[in-house]
Amino acid sequence: MTAMPETLPDLLDQLAATLEGDAARSTEQGLDQSIPLQRGRLLQTVGNLHLYEFFLSAGMVVGADLSATLLLGEEAEPTEGIVLLQEGERLVLQLFDAIGEVVQSATLVPDVAGLTLTTSHRLAEMSKTGASYTLGPAERLLPVLEAGQSGDRASLEALIPTSVLTPFWQDDLTARRQKLTTLVIELIRGNKRILLVTPDHQTADAVTLLTARAMKAAGLTFKSWLSRYEVAIGKESGGIPLAELGFEAQMHQFYAKSRSDKAVLRKKYDRFRELTPILAYKAHKQKDLDEVRLLEWRLVTQLTDFQAKIKEIETTLTHYEQLPIWTRLSMQAVGKNVESLREYKLIYERHSAGLRKEIDIAKQRIDELIPEAAVPKELRPEFAELKEDVIRLGGTKKIRELLAAQENTNRQAFVQNRRVIVTTAARVAADPLFRKVRFDVLIADEAPRIRAAFLLAAAGLVHERIVLSGDLREVTAGCAWSLTDGVLTAG
Repeated sequence: MTAMPETLPDLLDQLAATLEGDAARSTEQGLDQSIPLQRGRLLQTVGNLHLYEFFLSAGMVVGADLSATLLLGEEAEPTEGIVLLQEGERLVLQLFDAIGEVVQSATLVPDVAGLTLTTSHRLAEMSKTGASYTLGPAERLLPVLEAGQSGDRASLEALIPTSVLTPFWQDDLTARRQKLTTLVIELIRGNKRILLVTPDHQTADAVTLLTARAMKAAGLTFKSWLSRYEVAIGKESGGIPLAELGFEAQMHQFYAKSRSDKAVLRKKYDRFRELTPILAYKAHKQKDLDEVRLLEWRLVTQLTDFQAKIKEIETTLTHYEQLPIWTRLSMQAVGKNVESLREYKLIYERHSAGLRKEIDIAKQRIDELIPEAAVPKELRPEFAELKEDVIRLGGTKKIRELLAAQENTNRQAFVQNRRVIVTTAARVAADPLFRKVRFDVLIADEAPRIRAAFLLAAAGLVHERIVLSGDLREVTAGCAWSLTDGVLTAG
């Protein structure tokens, strides 16, 4: 048993060096050699990931969470994936490419050295760039790891729960998980982001289902807040659709809706662009129509005035001889006599004739403009709604930018919006995504079965609290959290 270093950076450096040695030995021992597979079939497809089942020869062992290359023959392109589960001769792979419903045979090339070196680099990075990681809670694991190495159950049982390190040691799995899910609900209500890690994917599926049931019972939106990072191996249980809780399924659904929204936006934008010149033309014609109508009104007003003057002259001429002498004298004083009145009448009639021609021209133009300016009843509310949407979204320039932007499936941003992420500790150590995301609380379920390197890699991502859950009967000397076994052998 290797002595426990006094400080966490020293422990991280020691583990990193051990893992580098493991990587070299994996190459020497041929652990990365190809493994023949047969009787492959597609189990399910979720988004861009595909779950396949294969069978291998008796006695062959493939470690879980290993990245692997699958060779399908000389004419087919190889594909990459991750080993999720081995049950006897059955092997479950998560692949990035679909390879058909049925695969008669294939060859698996596991990357044992890759997982080991990736974990080594992560621990070395944590040791040297402590400012990028929160190592305070992780330092509380030193006495736990030391007790686990020596198999000192008494020391582990005597651990006093604190606000930073909380142990949930209990033999009864059901009772222990019940306490765990209750804690998860409390943390969610406290607006905490939780990283829940397990030693294997079967356990991760089981914990995901239990947590979803507890969240559902508590009235929480578990489909929005809970995410199983890998494609789930298990099926729906108790009305909980485990497949829908997968990170890839949630992200695929989100971006599918995003693409649908984008298609709707494009349709609205195209319709807005189609209606804009039409209604602009109609508005221009309406302006012309209003101007011609105003001109017509002025011409009619002038014609009415002339007609009133002509009628007045006709009345005067008809009754001229009957007018009092003083009235006729006063009219003559201002130049109004029978001859001049008749001249005025002719002048007014000529003006009226000209006005009538202009009015006829104006009416003809009005008749032409009315259909040109008319807007169908259904277009006005449609355009008004489209215009309101355009203004709300920031204008046509902003919409063009939204439509022109390439769809970027930002996994980091998406995972940061989940309240609870469930995965294996090995995936946290190996997946580059987890280098950039941080959490408030780490919950390690079945913690004694999680290797020290993986547990510390996960602990470096949290800045408030670590919760360890498990059965202390699994802790024996040199078993739990060994510092020498690395990731190649079980603890």
